[in-house]
Amino acid sequence: MIRSLNRNSLRAWIRAFASPYFLFLLLAPAGFAQDHITFHDITAQAGIHFTHNNGAFGKKWLPETMGPGCAFIDYDNDGFPDILLVNAQDWPGHAKKGATTLKLYHNNGNGTFTDVTQKSGLDISLFGLGVAIGDYDNDGFDDIFITAVGQSHLFHNNGNGTFTDVTKSAGLWGPNEFSTGAAWVDYDRDGKLDLVVANYVQWSEQTDIYCTLDGSHKSYCTPESYKGTSARLWHNLGNGKFEDATQKAGLYDPTSKGLGVAVFDYNNDGWPDILIANDTQPNKLYLNKKNGTFEERAVPAGIAFSEDGVARAGMGVDAVDYDRSGSASLIITNFANQMLSLYHNEGDGLFVDEAPRSEVGHATLVTLGFGCFFFDYDNDGWQDIFVADGHIEDQIESVQKRVSYAEPPHLFRNLGNGRFKEVTNQVTEKSGNGFASPKVARGAAYADINNDGALDLLMTTNAGSPHLYLNRGGTNQSLRIKLVGTKSNRDGIGAVVRVSAGSDKQWLSVKSGSSYLSQSELVLTFGLGAKNRADAIEIDWPSGQVDKLANIAAGQTITVQEAKGQIASRQYGKK
Repeated sequence: MIRSLNRNSLRAWIRAFASPYFLFLLLAPAGFAQDHITFHDITAQAGIHFTHNNGAFGKKWLPETMGPGCAFIDYDNDGFPDILLVNAQDWPGHAKKGATTLKLYHNNGNGTFTDVTQKSGLDISLFGLGVAIGDYDNDGFDDIFITAVGQSHLFHNNGNGTFTDVTKSAGLWGPNEFSTGAAWVDYDRDGKLDLVVANYVQWSEQTDIYCTLDGSHKSYCTPESYKGTSARLWHNLGNGKFEDATQKAGLYDPTSKGLGVAVFDYNNDGWPDILIANDTQPNKLYLNKKNGTFEERAVPAGIAFSEDGVARAGMGVDAVDYDRSGSASLIITNFANQMLSLYHNEGDGLFVDEAPRSEVGHATLVTLGFGCFFFDYDNDGWQDIFVADGHIEDQIESVQKRVSYAEPPHLFRNLGNGRFKEVTNQVTEKSGNGFASPKVARGAAYADINNDGALDLLMTTNAGSPHLYLNRGGTNQSLRIKLVGTKSNRDGIGAVVRVSAGSDKQWLSVKSGSSYLSQSELVLTFGLGAKNRADAIEIDWPSGQVDKLANIAAGQTITVQEAKGQIASRQYGKK
């Protein structure tokens, strides 16, 4: 491990100071010319009226501070992403709010949403935490998996606006766990989506431990107080059935305390690998061996620990090729006083944490990050970073003066050449400070909710209301691509899409999971800057099929079917 860490640091030093861009990094202006983009909080006017119930009643039980997650899901295939909000419930014997359930809001296509929870059959009460979206039975309608304290649940989309709880019939019933992040992944590339579920710690109402910050009052314990528990891998057998493949696939590890889950191909061999962000335990990176098994590689890859050899408190995760190097790099949010991890993929199996030498690291040192993702908010063709922040302890200011319970989010604009600049205050509407205001945030996801080609944001808060932010003001062009698999899974999860426009080349992968307990839309958005078309598009499907398109105009969402090509398109509406 020490040799790997030293090599990690040496490469980072060489890259930072021997790079031909070093002089540019010193002399470049604070930012480049960009559109004046703002994020407007439209939650109330959009019809989203929801308050998260974390079940807290004064005892400070650990699960109360962890959620909630959220998701964008186009459950009725009308081309407008709908919103799913995860909720918890009161603890037995401590009811105070009545029944609280999941919430599904239908996107009306005019900037408003309608609560269709009861009509959809999702008015289910459980101590929910996370969500993953995917079409596990390839019927053309996306299904919902909800992680929970206790029994997690799988809801089948019936295709008529309703969902059915199929947890028992699918073979997922039984595990009573503290389940957190989840992601759909076709790990054996058989065309059927499998499911990986992170689990946190061994906790129950009976085994709750007393912890304190000030010696007088109970506080939320850190996960170090509890034993870990393994993630689970559910293999899709077809016909709506799953089997537990955790042990035979090599993912069993009872020391893990998992929160975030990301699926990405870290060695570019065409097979999906799995990253699990662990809280106070080493992160895990499972290399797909292409035979139904995985090999854990986080230590030699350099992402298990911090540069000084410490296991940090990993929360949210995401993976993307942010510098167009050809390989996917990583972000992992961590606890306060640990800063975000920005792991650059060196392309040889090793990652280097660039955060300590970047504005990303300096800006996130004190804040506690949860939800996070790469997305191109200004459509300039470079992947930016969003981080949702919020502490777990409401009395933290009394013992740590630099740390706050409610914290503002971070938005970092990608300037190219591996540089990022924080622009959180610049994108806040002048009429208020909604976007940049402090929040006790947890989950976060993105989608284009109004079909204008710009990505909007959804952020949840613990025991509070969510925030839906509309992206306004950009003039850059974009192209959105929706995939429909035939031999591959219907959602095209795991497919890699490469877009060339002039000399600019970029790629994205369709993925479930990432962020923290949340799910962004499955449609891919490619920012094209000032270019009005993509010269070439290449799609590498999980089945091995390669489809190519040429001369595709910007300003639209195209649907591409495996082995058939473009089958539909929709022009953007007005911004």
